Amino acid sequence: MTSESTLTIGVLVPEVLGTYGDSGNAVVLAQRARWRGFEAEVVEVNLQSAIPRSLDIYTMGGGEDTAQALASRYLRGDRGLHDVVAKDRPVLAICAGMQVLGEWYTDATGRKVEGVGLLDLTTEPQDKRSIGELVTEPFIDGVDEFLTGFENHGGATTLGDEARPLGRVIHGMGNGGAGVEPVDGCLQGSIVATYMHGPVLARNPLLADYLLSQAVGEALKPLDNPEICELRQQRLSAAAAV
Repeated sequence: MTSESTLTIGVLVPEVLGTYGDSGNAVVLAQRARWRGFEAEVVEVNLQSAIPRSLDIYTMGGGEDTAQALASRYLRGDRGLHDVVAKDRPVLAICAGMQVLGEWYTDATGRKVEGVGLLDLTTEPQDKRSIGELVTEPFIDGVDEFLTGFENHGGATTLGDEARPLGRVIHGMGNGGAGVEPVDGCLQGSIVATYMHGPVLARNPLLADYLLSQAVGEALKPLDNPEICELRQQRLSAAAAV
């Protein structure tokens, strides 16, 4: 995009992937862009709409099994997200959003559901639900502080050869799974995926700025937000106290 353009941030199917307030990630992106002098607009894309190919950033949230299945069917039937990923447009996928973008996932009833196939990962139910604070050390250049979020999921996600983790787990479960290195999330192409709610970008401004920089095609000047720094410290302290 050019400096004269409006940065457009999409929220995909918030009516089914909006259970945990993850639509707030788009609000965070828009505000951090405006603080830097960009015009920014949040666009909601519902189940009755075609996915626009023209947006600058795309976000997806979490939801329950039935909602997740609806989202999976919708995203398989509309090739819009495949097209924007092929153009390296940044995509943020949270929890069920990450599972849906994988090859397949198994829901709590044991039903295997075909995924969208944009991430080389699969998800199966785990014995115990993961609930609580999650802290990771990220594997993204330029994001050099711990990521924090709140995880609430019953799935264990296994990454394939084409995917790499978003971060190494310091506290919490993340992707889960027995006998594997504790990691969270997935990085593949232009997609950033994680089990962190919060919303994750409200807690982690450097991750928000990473996505913004990918969208605008340039490095961004840092912002001075003492309140956000205080929030980060509170959440890190909460995890350490558990």
